[in-house]
Amino acid sequence: MRISLNWLNDLVSVDLSPEDLADALTMAGFEVEDIEDRRTWADGVVVGRVLERVSHPDAEKLSVCTVDIGAAEPSTIVCGAANVRADIYVAVATVNTYLPKVDLTIKPRQLRGVPSAGMICSLSELGLEKDSEGIHMFDQADLTVGQDVRPLLGLDDVILDVTSTANRADALSMVGLAREVAAITGAPLHLPPTQAPTFTNPKSAVTIDLPDEKACPIYIGTVLEGITIGPSPQWLQARLQAAGTRPINNVVDITNYVLLEWGQPLHAFDRDQLAKLGKGDLTLGVRFARPDETLTTLDSQERTLAPETLVITAHDAPVALAGVMGGEDTEVSDVTQSVVLEAAYFDAAVIRKSARSQGLRTEASARYERGVNPAELSLACQRALNLMVELAGATVISQTTATTALGQAIPERTLELRLDRVHHLLGPVVNLGSDPAPLPGDTVVKLLETLGCTVSAKAPGIWSVTVPPYRYRDLEREVDLIEEVARLYGYNHFADTLPQGAVGGMLSPEAALARRVREAFRGAGLTELLHYSLTKPISERQVVLANPLFPEYSALRQDLVDGLIDAYELNLNQGNGPLNGFELGNIFWQDDQGIHEAKAVGGILGGDGRSTQWVNSGQEQPLTWYEAKGILDTVFQRLGLAVDYRADSQDTRFHPGRTASLWVRGRTELGRFGQLHPQLRQHRELPEEVYVFQLNWSALELCLLPSQQKAVKFAAYSPFPASDRDLAFYAPLDLAVSALEATMRKAGGKLLESVALFDDYRGTSVPDGQRSLAFRLVYRSPDQTLTDEVVDPVHQKVRAALEKQFKVTLRS
Repeated sequence: MRISLNWLNDLVSVDLSPEDLADALTMAGFEVEDIEDRRTWADGVVVGRVLERVSHPDAEKLSVCTVDIGAAEPSTIVCGAANVRADIYVAVATVNTYLPKVDLTIKPRQLRGVPSAGMICSLSELGLEKDSEGIHMFDQADLTVGQDVRPLLGLDDVILDVTSTANRADALSMVGLAREVAAITGAPLHLPPTQAPTFTNPKSAVTIDLPDEKACPIYIGTVLEGITIGPSPQWLQARLQAAGTRPINNVVDITNYVLLEWGQPLHAFDRDQLAKLGKGDLTLGVRFARPDETLTTLDSQERTLAPETLVITAHDAPVALAGVMGGEDTEVSDVTQSVVLEAAYFDAAVIRKSARSQGLRTEASARYERGVNPAELSLACQRALNLMVELAGATVISQTTATTALGQAIPERTLELRLDRVHHLLGPVVNLGSDPAPLPGDTVVKLLETLGCTVSAKAPGIWSVTVPPYRYRDLEREVDLIEEVARLYGYNHFADTLPQGAVGGMLSPEAALARRVREAFRGAGLTELLHYSLTKPISERQVVLANPLFPEYSALRQDLVDGLIDAYELNLNQGNGPLNGFELGNIFWQDDQGIHEAKAVGGILGGDGRSTQWVNSGQEQPLTWYEAKGILDTVFQRLGLAVDYRADSQDTRFHPGRTASLWVRGRTELGRFGQLHPQLRQHRELPEEVYVFQLNWSALELCLLPSQQKAVKFAAYSPFPASDRDLAFYAPLDLAVSALEATMRKAGGKLLESVALFDDYRGTSVPDGQRSLAFRLVYRSPDQTLTDEVVDPVHQKVRAALEKQFKVTLRS
């Protein structure tokens, strides 16, 4: 917000320089981004009176002017403006004046043979307008030639560009910032005077209908007649221009002025235009828009209203976007004679949704979205009515105040503040003596009272603090009051202390595990992916947002699989080839017990990732199920997990015959791995064989966190050679290889180093319903070279265990 120091000084006497005030505000939490010293823009520019104007003898568009600037002799100035004439007062830049806005130093010179000493200025050359059609002519009375023009144009001012935090709605007003300056500097505060108006005809009041209790709790409608529309006085225009607002006419300027002064948006309707919308007594209402309703706003845009758009109605016809922008058909114009002044309190969330539905953000909506002060609504309205009576000759006819149940209760909050808690959070201060000392309780009370709080003692070192209504939104807890104490006292006055017994930082076990998992997947050749948690709603188990930005991002993802498939497809469409990637993220779902959140690890891989296929005569060689499983097994091996694969067909997105659930120690389900279903693959136009997996993070934590693991035992590598044996047999088709391997490892004991399947045959000479399996068993001893006499009994034990447990038919 742009703050005029001249305006601020009317509200609170500031003895600080602009730089010191900017530093004080910044230290108090209101960052000053820029200091605009307008006093330098017209230093050396004075009021001049054009005594005579004649055409230039050698240039058709130039004029030779004789100008009295209060010197001993009039000055001759050549001017190119078309509106220059005799007997007018103008702004004259004297010789050696520097105009920073146009980067020009005025020097005596010859223009087409005529000497010129000075320049008659336009407002653009003085920095007050971007473009000007001609020179500026003063219309004030009692001007003195030679006097400084800066007080006349509002250029004797300094503008601070102040940024406030989102929780400080009160700081979007001159009164709010004046309160802050008064609290920081201790200077007395002078609020703008207001006087309750006298109503000349209360019976002609408008009727106000508030059907929604929350959307608009308070609405004040005031009727004014006998208004004379015209330009605002110069002081009012200067203050609006300093704040970055363009003056329009006296009525509109007053509403903008009160918005800047009190932070309370107002709107003036042309009463006669409102009356044309229906018959009988005028009825104003506040409701949400209905389907197919439209409204042409002040920016001449016809807007289609959405169901969440809050509108002001007259005789049930929309006339304004509530809290955002007025309507063009009922705006105040040059012929307006009577107005209805709106002063209302709208719900912040409702205005935020309403403004977003129309893609609008205005000065009014910005304040309503942060929250205005309902307790001072009537003061802001009275201030506007007083100015309209004074500056527009208005007569206040009647006023109607409508409130809902919510609007009848003025917000009030009382908090408890403990002095020991203040000392615990803030520590000692260093400006009360040679040694750091606790902040005195009297100082705490004084600081809070300067903010407008009412403080009363409950017990020694404990106070009851009543928060003023204009700070109701941000002072909610005891710690908020403590923050205010620190902010006003000055953060630089508190002692700098380091924690005692500080130790070096370290990763938590969970974070260390996440780093290990990422390293394992990257080591296996997978790229880490990152997706939004928001996606399309496709299942009743998903958690759906109540107020989504877009329908495509209106629900939380229930697993990682869909996002990985989308990423794979996008990678192909972008010409980047197959994608081997993994993701570690959160998933969400809901059931009868409520909403749940968990962490998961997912991945996708497949296709032929080689840059050329010349070895295969240009034919792609897709990744097989066993190759994909091998990549995943490599990750498990890096993590130290022994994982079993069990046939699974629960998820319809996976191939029913090439999907396995993953288990650790036979009882902890780790996740699922499998090939995408052929129909899904064809629908998404993916390569022949694409594999997806998803792992439960809770299972990984259970198995891999140090607190859950047993002590790692060191085992030396055996320096002795291995002895291998092949074992072939017929086994039923439904018998899992993992079960056979587990039995062989158990029977082989410590001598059996590894078991590997190297042949799976189904065809002629194999009994129906069976398959021929061949395994290679490797035996090794850590302390001797194995002989047949040692290996054969162990190998025979393995054979016997298979025959006994699974009834297999041995072939070798």
